[in-house]
Amino acid sequence: MTRLPIDHVLPELIAHLRDRGRAVLQAPPGAGKTTRVPLAMLDAGLTSQRIVMLEPRRLAARAAAERMAETLDEAAGQTVGYRVRGESKVSGQTRIEVVTEGILTRMIQSDPELSGIGAVIFDEFHERSLNADLGLALCLEITGALRDDLILVAMSATLDAEPVARLMDAPIVTSEGRSYPVETRWLDKPVGKTVRFETAMADLIQTAAQDCSGGILAFLPGEGEIRRAQAALEGRLPKDCAIRPLFGAMPFKAQQDAIRPETAGRKVVLATSIAETSLTIEDIRVVVDGGLARRSRFDPGSGMSRLVTEKVTKAEATQRAGRAGRVTKGVAYRLWTRGEDGALAAFPPAEIEAADLASLALELALWGAQPGELPFLTAPPEGAYAEAQTLLRLLGALDAENRITVHGRTLSALPLHPRLAHMVAVAGSDAAPLAALLADRDPVQGGGVDLALRMEALRDPKRFAERRNAMLNRGALDRIRIEAKRLERVAPKAKGDPLGIAEMAALAYPDRIGLRRKGDDPRYQLSGGKGAVMESGDALAGARLIVATDLDGNPREARIRQAIQISESAIRALFADQIRWVDLCEWSKRDRRVVARQQEKLGAIALDDRVWKDATAELIATAMLDGVRDLGLTPAMSDAARRFTARVALARDAGLTLPDMSDRALMDSLEDRLLPHLGGVRSSDDWKRFDLLPALRAMLDWGQMQDLDRLVPGKFTTPLGREIPIDYSGEHPEISLRLQELFGQKTHPCVGKTPLRVTLLSPAQRPVQTTLDLPGFWAGSYADVRKDMRAAYPKHPWPEDPTQADPTLRAKRRHES
Repeated sequence: MTRLPIDHVLPELIAHLRDRGRAVLQAPPGAGKTTRVPLAMLDAGLTSQRIVMLEPRRLAARAAAERMAETLDEAAGQTVGYRVRGESKVSGQTRIEVVTEGILTRMIQSDPELSGIGAVIFDEFHERSLNADLGLALCLEITGALRDDLILVAMSATLDAEPVARLMDAPIVTSEGRSYPVETRWLDKPVGKTVRFETAMADLIQTAAQDCSGGILAFLPGEGEIRRAQAALEGRLPKDCAIRPLFGAMPFKAQQDAIRPETAGRKVVLATSIAETSLTIEDIRVVVDGGLARRSRFDPGSGMSRLVTEKVTKAEATQRAGRAGRVTKGVAYRLWTRGEDGALAAFPPAEIEAADLASLALELALWGAQPGELPFLTAPPEGAYAEAQTLLRLLGALDAENRITVHGRTLSALPLHPRLAHMVAVAGSDAAPLAALLADRDPVQGGGVDLALRMEALRDPKRFAERRNAMLNRGALDRIRIEAKRLERVAPKAKGDPLGIAEMAALAYPDRIGLRRKGDDPRYQLSGGKGAVMESGDALAGARLIVATDLDGNPREARIRQAIQISESAIRALFADQIRWVDLCEWSKRDRRVVARQQEKLGAIALDDRVWKDATAELIATAMLDGVRDLGLTPAMSDAARRFTARVALARDAGLTLPDMSDRALMDSLEDRLLPHLGGVRSSDDWKRFDLLPALRAMLDWGQMQDLDRLVPGKFTTPLGREIPIDYSGEHPEISLRLQELFGQKTHPCVGKTPLRVTLLSPAQRPVQTTLDLPGFWAGSYADVRKDMRAAYPKHPWPEDPTQADPTLRAKRRHES
């Protein structure tokens, strides 16, 4: 047997497992950990029970099992077997079982003691998938409560091992070096923004094929990029190069064709990250890394996890480059510069931090635990977890206390997202094709948003292609059909009469039932509270009620990418127990008034809407408080009210104990201060006509008003006995009055000892002079003012000595000169 780098540390690993029952193994790409470690554990007799090893992908699980079986000169299914979704090769003599990660969760939930299993190996744990994190957390709890003999191993090529070792309380075993050195080659300059990714990749692959010998493994993010790169490479590679696509959705035989060595010539494998870990493609000497990866992220548009394209991390790039050094020294080309390499993140984020947590919340409810009660390496975000629980309650999987229901147990047993599992659990096997369709990528490009078109394409693609102006993804349709048949076999019996496509979609998306808003544009209010918009030219744009099965995720107003029309009668039949009459009295920002309606509602949409004629004055006034918060105090703040608040502010500064009447304080106390005064106010126009002064004055008792009038009087009494308001809003308290009204006034008007800023007005009420020294004005500039004013207003008195004249507001008598 060929010696591999991992062989040097296997004795140390086995010793730790004998002593501690757990370990974390770090081994670089090509070290041989995937195929060597389980066999070494078996040979060492660490357990008489089965060894289960988790792999993140089906192809890797099958390939690892077959490689180990080949080492033992056996077929898969004997000593070494595998179990993946839709396929199993195990027997009574199987001692090592390679499974995909979700299968371990099902094994634990059905048998918490993991009877018959002596060890669990988490391979490629650095990928930090949600299922792997959950599986490790559950296994750690099992070892603490039920099975202290259960052996646990976490293995990775690029993992930051310290946090995992602390969580597991396990030693770290490190295998140094890879089989052969790999030379890294970067671009001299970044790829131009106008250059398509597939074009740049095809150019770099062509360069690698010309400069290097041996097979080439090129990493691209997905099937679409692989197909386009394959087309771009046609006729550009040496004649001995065979192009082999490799992605997870391919038939297994085609995947095997990409993995096995070429019998003649060399091959160029165009692969997704499926080839990043666990697999050994023996005739590969060169890696071409496009620098992109698809990750599972929660997609608000679909309401489930979707794959998104992101830049690779340094750890992933290292893992990929290692594929070139498996069998001999190699070369790794990177579609980025050395400078860009420094900006890459160190490790990929854990899926639990960004994925849809509905399935996790369901699994934990089935287990009977909350996230904080389990040893997670990364705790699920509280907000996302609460949102997942809300959805599960809506689906009937959890009760009001977030405990799993009988229906929730049914959903957990189905290999689907809880949304789709709920649909299949209620509608039965009839829903299997739709579930498979919604779980996969959209097989129809163009032709509109109607989900019914997709089902039509699934039933008869040939006829669909002839009738519709749209493109079909045949590979996706084939996958959907295969998955639909598998789901039909596991689907429970329907709980009622057969349902149509729209009804089934509504079961999966009860929060996405949309009611068209009034207006020309096809805008919809969704039952979950969000808004959505459809292209105005779409054939479905006139539908009053829809179920939106895919949105673009825009938080303000999502664009509808896929939907189906549904009737109101169907909605009422499906959700009769959730439809309720609601009395609604609230401020409408759009209408700028209080609206009082009685609505028959399903979530946030109103199936029936009527005017509420009997809404009480108190309810209207309370709703108007939100209008005040929306409109602000300014429209109702009259000059008198503003002067009053200024007086109170000055009195507070002088030491009086009075309420704070700043705008902020008033807004914070609307319920206490303003509500009793809002009778009859229900619109923005009413609010503009409203005067806040009585409400402000009501905030002071009689004694406070006396103190305020004494310290900061609101009015000044003129020599004629006329009271005029004092404005305290400026730097100085100020009054404005006719110049003639101060004739005979020899001292400057004051409030206490504070001089008033006096604006003297002409007979036409226009400012003539502003002064803080009235005697100085009389003795000085009055003469010039008198000269101008006599010419402009000859009928009014303008005495030479105003201090000796009587105050007046009248014009001169006719006989006066």
